[in-house]
Amino acid sequence: MPETIPADSVGLVKPQKLAFDTPLALDCGRSLSSYELVYETYGELNADASNAILICHALSGDHHAAGYHSEQDRKAGWWESCIGPGKPIDTNHFFVVSSNNLGGCKGSTGPMSLNPEKNKPYGPDFPIVTVKDWVRSQARLADALGIEQWAAVIGGSLGGMQAMQWAIDFPDRLRHSVVIAAAPKLSAQNIGFNEVARQAIMSDPEFHQGHYYERNVIPRRGLMLARMLGHITYLSDESMRAKFGRDLREGKLNFGFDVEFPVESYLRYQGQSFVEQFDANTYLLMTKALDYFDPAADYDNDLALALKQTKAKFLVVSFTSDWRFASKRSREIVKALLDSQKNVCYSEVQAHHGHDAFLIPIPDYLDVFNSYMNRLKVGE
Repeated sequence: MPETIPADSVGLVKPQKLAFDTPLALDCGRSLSSYELVYETYGELNADASNAILICHALSGDHHAAGYHSEQDRKAGWWESCIGPGKPIDTNHFFVVSSNNLGGCKGSTGPMSLNPEKNKPYGPDFPIVTVKDWVRSQARLADALGIEQWAAVIGGSLGGMQAMQWAIDFPDRLRHSVVIAAAPKLSAQNIGFNEVARQAIMSDPEFHQGHYYERNVIPRRGLMLARMLGHITYLSDESMRAKFGRDLREGKLNFGFDVEFPVESYLRYQGQSFVEQFDANTYLLMTKALDYFDPAADYDNDLALALKQTKAKFLVVSFTSDWRFASKRSREIVKALLDSQKNVCYSEVQAHHGHDAFLIPIPDYLDVFNSYMNRLKVGE
């Protein structure tokens, strides 16, 4: 944490946890008899609870979207660039809720949690969860917090898919849906990337069919490789070329398989550090939720028909260099909304950062985001 907390930061924050004892039916046919959701809040809820915003996180995200947990924290929350006083998601005006999804590994019930039926961690026995399951659990969180309707549900990547699903499943419970760097469903290529990542994890000798907790081991190599693969897809060729180039670290070829190029060192570091922060079983669940997301499937594969019942206004944002969820995928969402005669604003932001651009304070992106959020402040 910086020596002085910036004026536009929410500062020190403390996660909270809610326990739910009403069974939650899941799309897979199973149910959770009880579960917990961990979340953070920033700002103050107004008297009529009309200023609440829900933040939905991406694959490896969590509830810690802004601020710091302690003075020893090196980094702020993952969306510090967009949440805080005077920022697009302005905590001087909005009450912001950010939760960790079911199946996560940062405090909400997931594979690492105790299975009450077996008195040991769920591990691979934790049920497959979907975006629709997450939305239903988030609706219960809103109920518990006294929020009947969100001013907006906002997310990037997998979080944007949740924002879209919210508008479809609970049309009366949000006024705006902000969908950033997302897609109406995954392409075969994207599913392929996820499958390679899963195979890297499951083929690790320390995976033990997901029962590695009781053996006190981690499928370190597999999770590291999965993250390395994923990280490549989050960056653009241009950003990688600018950041790493092709210069040899020692100025000469070593004719071996150790690190020689800067990008190799970077990817290994990213993979190794990720292993210390994330859980392999959770990674498997999150990638499956991505693969299964397809809101049009319940409406004769007609996305416009799926979106026809929505009542929210939409902001859809894409980035020109994002090849994981390319701009044409966002335009599919926009076209379906227009075909359904819905209110939608669309911005395709020029950026060289790739898919991760939604996390980066790019001036044009912040301008678009801020301009749209200002409409919410005046009651649109």
